[in-house]
Amino acid sequence: MLLRRLGQLVIVLLLVSFLTLLMLRLLPVDPAYAIYGQNATKAQVAQVHHQLGLDQPILVQYGHWLGQVLTGNLGTSLRTGQTVTSALATTLPITLEIVIIAELIALAVAIPLGVYSAYRADGKLDRAVSAASSGMVAIPGFVLALVLVYFFAYMWRIFPATGWVSLTADPIENLRHVILPAVTLAAVEAAVFTRVLRSDVYSTLRENFVLAARAQGMPTANVLWRTAFRPSSLSLTTLAGVSLGRLIGATVLVEIIFSLPGAGQLLVQSIFANDIVLVQGVVIVLVAGVVLINFLVDLLHLYLDPRLRAA
Repeated sequence: MLLRRLGQLVIVLLLVSFLTLLMLRLLPVDPAYAIYGQNATKAQVAQVHHQLGLDQPILVQYGHWLGQVLTGNLGTSLRTGQTVTSALATTLPITLEIVIIAELIALAVAIPLGVYSAYRADGKLDRAVSAASSGMVAIPGFVLALVLVYFFAYMWRIFPATGWVSLTADPIENLRHVILPAVTLAAVEAAVFTRVLRSDVYSTLRENFVLAARAQGMPTANVLWRTAFRPSSLSLTTLAGVSLGRLIGATVLVEIIFSLPGAGQLLVQSIFANDIVLVQGVVIVLVAGVVLINFLVDLLHLYLDPRLRAA
């Protein structure tokens, strides 16, 4: 079963990488202008196309690129001369740190609120959580980011508005710089997680095995967390996996607002500079990460639900 899933993972990666390469080739940009500027001559454009293999059929280009990727070579930036691998080694950890902390914040908020809202269905807490989650879903991310910057950075001066300090240089300052971007990303995810988990736990609490546990005198905390939470968490794990992929894309906007030197900022700069090699490398790595996350979510489902293992 695992081999079959791995085979599907490889096929998906091949298809996605080919489609990404195809879409990038359809963009109305020419990498020659990233090297020689807007005044590049026809001879210079032809020379760049030949060096990059852009004058060959798309399947030949893909085969050549795939061979390089399998050896660990994602290409070299046309703008800076830096290898794509080196650029990602500097910027990708920043993006991943923000995404992971945002996901942890969203889960830490959503799990207790979702469970207790379901337990106290139609109570004051449930109604308050429902109203708050609806409001958070409706607020655009960039608006929330600006509000957080205004209050926490300029008025109260608790967290910095821009810039970045690495985790190895100063863990405390790193945490201060990551909080506002992570909370910006986590707000909507926490609201969605809470609503989904509340609905699933509400349904599970009315199942016969939960009613039997209550009839046996099991404490309420054990009923909620040991009996009801695990079968109710399948939708949450799926959503959390999808959320990680969505957060990787959402960090592009957040990194621009907070001036963070992450992979999203690198991608935007490369697009404006017509650096198609760097754009292609960053996109492929991010897409591969999303596909791998979905694969891990499938494995987590098998662990949580014995019915899937039996099937």
